[in-house]
Amino acid sequence: MDLYSLLVRIEATPFYMALLIYFAWYPLVSSTMWIFTSIIFYRRREGGKPGAFDLFYKTEAQPLVTFVIPAYNEEANIVETLSGVLAVDYARIEVMVIDDCSTDDTLARIRPFLDDERVRLVRKRVNEGKAMALNDALPLTTGELLLVMDADAVPHRDILKYLVPHFNSPRCAAVTGNPRVVNRDSFLSKLQAIEFASIISLMRRAQRVWGRIMTMSGVVGIFRRSALFDVGMYSPEMATEDIDLTWRLQLRHWDVRYESRAVMWMRVPQSVTGLWRQRRRWALGLSQVLTRHWRDLMQWKHRRFWPVLIEANLSVAWAYTYIALTIIWLASYLVGYPPVGASPIPNFWGMLIATVCLFQLFTGVILDRAYDLRLPRYFVVAVFYPLVYWILMAVITVTTAPLGLNVNRQKRKYTLWKPIRE
Repeated sequence: MDLYSLLVRIEATPFYMALLIYFAWYPLVSSTMWIFTSIIFYRRREGGKPGAFDLFYKTEAQPLVTFVIPAYNEEANIVETLSGVLAVDYARIEVMVIDDCSTDDTLARIRPFLDDERVRLVRKRVNEGKAMALNDALPLTTGELLLVMDADAVPHRDILKYLVPHFNSPRCAAVTGNPRVVNRDSFLSKLQAIEFASIISLMRRAQRVWGRIMTMSGVVGIFRRSALFDVGMYSPEMATEDIDLTWRLQLRHWDVRYESRAVMWMRVPQSVTGLWRQRRRWALGLSQVLTRHWRDLMQWKHRRFWPVLIEANLSVAWAYTYIALTIIWLASYLVGYPPVGASPIPNFWGMLIATVCLFQLFTGVILDRAYDLRLPRYFVVAVFYPLVYWILMAVITVTTAPLGLNVNRQKRKYTLWKPIRE
């Protein structure tokens, strides 16, 4: 059977039609769901009158908060980071910096800050990566609450005003904040500024309405000390230790929350290579946690996690569908056979999907504009988001997800530390 005949037979099957329907409807349904549930969160927690989530810890009763900052070769950013942390408007903080055998001047940049009695330094003798650096240092902290952040990020001075009050609830184990992109010199970084508002922040708002969060952001997350130790801290073998920790906390029936008003300014990759490495690690990490935890999550007692679990699997399935259909369509055009479903219907569906996607991006920008006043000016690049990110993430997911089926030390094949922000 020649390729032409094979493609004709494939595109006449019910399975092919099912792929077409899923390819067209998944982004429409998911985007609509993200938009409406995120608006529900906004109306409940951001757009209403001040009240339950105002700072209610009085100065004399404030819990001690330890900022935990693992650092590796961060000479360019560590001074700004520590200066920002020490400027946070909160009476009781300590700062623990972990130097994971940096080979640049990171250590020299840290030393002047040690004159402040609130700052402590842990020096590792062997470079073992972020997860092990945190696991080694966390037992040395004294704070009731532990805010783990990246060494190239800077917190807003009011960040603890919005994070700490959540722990009035005894079930609250952790709260993830709202990371905002600060380096916007390239086209890719501008796209990521839109992405973190319109995809990541929007999804966390929606997931919080469901009651379960996909992931605590590695760049900004505050933990109840007892909860963090209850689940055994971080898993070094996982490519994304933050996703794994989030899932393990919720498997233990701890509450994990999202606080959109707790802003952390962070740096993102500005090159295609850096972005590729970061997103490949994310895809591997998601595949690993799905492999490791899905059996536990299928138990009835964890049913509130099912929407997150289902959506994660559907997104992976859509990536495979996208790549499979693209290959079929390219092969069809190559042999001169107009592919079924690729014309003229995609002209309509393509416009519809793009419109809904842009509306989702616009919704995210509107909801986050109060925390990032410059954000709306970057919406002009949003039109390129589906073209760049859907293709990029589909390819990364398809090529990387199978590796997560064997949860081991594969993390070291990619990176123990996030790539330098080139």
